[in-house]
Amino acid sequence: MIRFNCDYLEGAHPRILEKLTETNFVQTPGYGEDEYCDRAREVIKEKCGVPNAYVQFLVGGTQTNMTVIASILKPYQGVLCANTGHINVHETGAIEATGHKVLALPSENGKITAAQVQEAYDTHWADASHEHIVQPGMVYISHPTENGTLYTKEELTALYETCSKLGLPLFLDGARLGYGLMSKGTDLTWKDIAAYTDVFYIGGTKVGALFGEAVVITDPALTKDFRYMIKQRGGMLAKGRLLGIQFLTLLEDGLYEEIAGKAVEQAMRLKNTFLEKGYPLLYDSYTNQQFPILPNSQLKQLEEKYSFELWTAMDEEYSAVRFCTSWATKDEDIEALISDLDNLE
Repeated sequence: MIRFNCDYLEGAHPRILEKLTETNFVQTPGYGEDEYCDRAREVIKEKCGVPNAYVQFLVGGTQTNMTVIASILKPYQGVLCANTGHINVHETGAIEATGHKVLALPSENGKITAAQVQEAYDTHWADASHEHIVQPGMVYISHPTENGTLYTKEELTALYETCSKLGLPLFLDGARLGYGLMSKGTDLTWKDIAAYTDVFYIGGTKVGALFGEAVVITDPALTKDFRYMIKQRGGMLAKGRLLGIQFLTLLEDGLYEEIAGKAVEQAMRLKNTFLEKGYPLLYDSYTNQQFPILPNSQLKQLEEKYSFELWTAMDEEYSAVRFCTSWATKDEDIEALISDLDNLE
């Protein structure tokens, strides 16, 4: 079975495994206070152009989203996000389990706009009974989005400026950040992401690491007691150096960009093939996630050899599915799929 379900099906890039083996018997302090984590923090600060950024390492995406959001919101506040946002549809109510409501905004492409945030804020405060309603306390977006789409620099800037005006911290989920940054469809850079958010994270789990996410907080007001929250939410890894070593390996010499770029190239090969063969796409994605619409009869043929995600049924005869490439997707697997698409009946 050749799997295109998601981008964390493989283990880790060999250079990470080599570095973990090489440093296996080195003794270090625990809980992310070791030399490898410190060096990784400095690399991240330099790459993002924010020398005073506050950087901490956590294990996984849901844990990171839950910890960051819980650390920012007051007990009576909720988080605004797209109705397709990961925290709304794919985290088993993790945010709600912290006592905070996800305030979903309608979205057709996975993104939300500055105007939507302004409207939600104004609607809340215009209600005569607003103190009886969960108050918007922050904004969550992801880049790329759950649908593989990307924010432009103009869109992100407008969101950030609106959020800043309204006093709503802007949090960017970067679980797939590498694939977004290396897409030819983006005009955002590392420094743009850092400049136009209050907190974001760099995804490792889906971009070559065994596990791990690097939280980058650019607003000093959000850093107070953040490590207390990491500990309380079960996110403080005793052997924290395992996270530092992985991010140092990924980011120090451009490996992160290299492998993310390769995944995007593989996805673009698939995208072009789907379009050439007349299959429409549910979303116009320029990242490692592609969403072709195929006849159910042909999907059954593909399922004999390939694994992918059913995204949504379009009608009784057609369905949109997701093919997801990763940092480790092999050329021969892409070529096999392209060849088999030619032979579908």
